[in-house]
Amino acid sequence: CHGDLKGMFDGHTNIEVDSTISYQTIDGFGYMLTGASAELINKVEPKAKANLLKELFGNGPNDIAISYLRISVGASDLSTSVYSYDDNPAGVTLNNFSIGSEKKEMIPLLKEILAINPSIKIMATPWSPPVWMKDNKSSIGGSLKPEYYETYAQYLVKYIQAMNAEGIEIEALTPQNEPLNPKNNPSMFMPATQQAEFIGYYLGPAFQKAAIQTKIIAYDHNCDEPNYPITVLNDAKAKSFVDGSAFHLYGGNISALTTVHNAFPDKNVYFTEQWTGAKGEFAGDLKWHLRNVIIGSMRNWGRIALEWNLANDPLYQLHTPGGCDECKGALTINGSSVSRNVAYYIVAHASKFVSAGSIRIESNNAGNLQTVAFKRPDGKKVLIAENDGNEPITFNLKYNGKWATISLAGGDVGSFVW
Repeated sequence: CHGDLKGMFDGHTNIEVDSTISYQTIDGFGYMLTGASAELINKVEPKAKANLLKELFGNGPNDIAISYLRISVGASDLSTSVYSYDDNPAGVTLNNFSIGSEKKEMIPLLKEILAINPSIKIMATPWSPPVWMKDNKSSIGGSLKPEYYETYAQYLVKYIQAMNAEGIEIEALTPQNEPLNPKNNPSMFMPATQQAEFIGYYLGPAFQKAAIQTKIIAYDHNCDEPNYPITVLNDAKAKSFVDGSAFHLYGGNISALTTVHNAFPDKNVYFTEQWTGAKGEFAGDLKWHLRNVIIGSMRNWGRIALEWNLANDPLYQLHTPGGCDECKGALTINGSSVSRNVAYYIVAHASKFVSAGSIRIESNNAGNLQTVAFKRPDGKKVLIAENDGNEPITFNLKYNGKWATISLAGGDVGSFVW
């Protein structure tokens, strides 16, 4: 940065960063590590795999420093089969509970990741409980039967304890992925009143009794239904156990995070999923996701911003029957060949420069310039700026009486550190 502006570049747009105005603390940026992602990464030749994991999770000059991962409790639709941790219909007592299905691919990979970044945070999300707990006895749709609320709470306690015994700490858990989408495989319908009852009277007390510190985060679905998390948090019993609410953006507006934050300023908000599709266009996806998922979620109080799957195979074949067949990961992995897709760069613009523990500070938007700014734990400041228009923009980045003049071409994104 240079000397005082003194009107020298009045023809340019001004973006002013003010570290005296601060907002939320940031927990991290990253991806969903699906079962398919884990299988693909584990098949990469050992030396190339080690280099890839360092690039993704390390903090060196050529690494992107992913700081947050989301994983599924049992299968997601980007697992190669549908399974839970107790598929025995006679397992009402959970005597057959086992996370053995994760010990071949997911758990060994998570241990390798933790060896590179021991402070990485992990969120866990179930797509469905065991089918014998559901009223339709199917992995697709249906609802949790009330007589199994307590059993399912214990199932989730056992999961967190089993992962912890493997040295994998679960930072946060949402009770149900996309609770208003009963059409995926796996999936389950869980309306807000049911989620409030399950958290308030079963899951929260079960965590408390087992001395589990894992955060319970409500909702985990689209921004078009902010009344869902508000309904959960309006339940005093549920609210006492809920850390905050999680959102996707396949519907609605990212400002829903602020709507819920304003209703409950003492509770956190998280952005946990957005896909990039096989038919998407790089430039358009980069702009949209930087504007909404990265800048948008952060400007609306989000503590994390996560893209969907970390890796896909070239033909998008690794999914459950009926699962997503065009979910483009951050990486396309073909044997030991790895290519980097748009979601890699979407997240890297934030994860590489904005470390966990950073605090969002004030910055303005101007015209087509979308921005978000942070103060890192090391004291450095970061501005992420996206030119949402098609024409180049030159702007003055102003901070504490100093300035730098920066140009971004149409559709360009820049991360600036000082």
